[in-house]
Amino acid sequence: MTAVELAQQIDHTLLKPTTTITDIAKLCEEAKMYGFKTVCVPPVFVNIAKGFLHESLCGVCTVIGFPLGIDMPDVKALAAREAVRRGASEIDMVINIGALKSGQSNYVQDEIKRVLKTILAENKQSILKVIIETCLLNEQEKIRAARCIQKAGGHFVKTSTGFSTGGATLEDVNLLFNAVGHQIGVKASGGIRDYETAKAMIAAGATRIGTSRSVEIIKQSFEKSL
Repeated sequence: MTAVELAQQIDHTLLKPTTTITDIAKLCEEAKMYGFKTVCVPPVFVNIAKGFLHESLCGVCTVIGFPLGIDMPDVKALAAREAVRRGASEIDMVINIGALKSGQSNYVQDEIKRVLKTILAENKQSILKVIIETCLLNEQEKIRAARCIQKAGGHFVKTSTGFSTGGATLEDVNLLFNAVGHQIGVKASGGIRDYETAKAMIAAGATRIGTSRSVEIIKQSFEKSL
């Protein structure tokens, strides 16, 4: 895989609570320079990032129900709709983890469907990635979560927020990939800090990488190709 191809599998991410407009400007300039798939920013910065990326092929991704997933479904849907209206092309939403662990698969599927229906009504090209926070789930719960997303029509199952007790692991990425087959994508996120880890995640089944170390990863990829 070339560095250019790798960059197109990366969501260049900045979700710190201390994020400033200057930080977002820098993030977007890096995204344009290296050709990342999207920038992933807090909802309040979606329209600002969209402006910085004017005439760029880089999309804007944002997070909903982040990082705990405990907002009401209507709130998640409303926030997602507003994000798309402001220029987000991709939404990463956190499921209600407690509902999943309580065996309420229908609840989980319904909230995913509600968010998906809302964003597609605004933009038919919208992408929905669904965060399940793998570090808080056992193996069967991870499989059930992935299948809920698939049944509900989500486009990706995403491992982690990066704000809980752990991030993506190769074992979890491979488990999720095997659970959904080739029907939907797998986004590995949380703790991916170097090229070798990113490459291993892709080999395990990830079709998208979420990381704040995107520039370092691409630079390492260039170095490996020399």
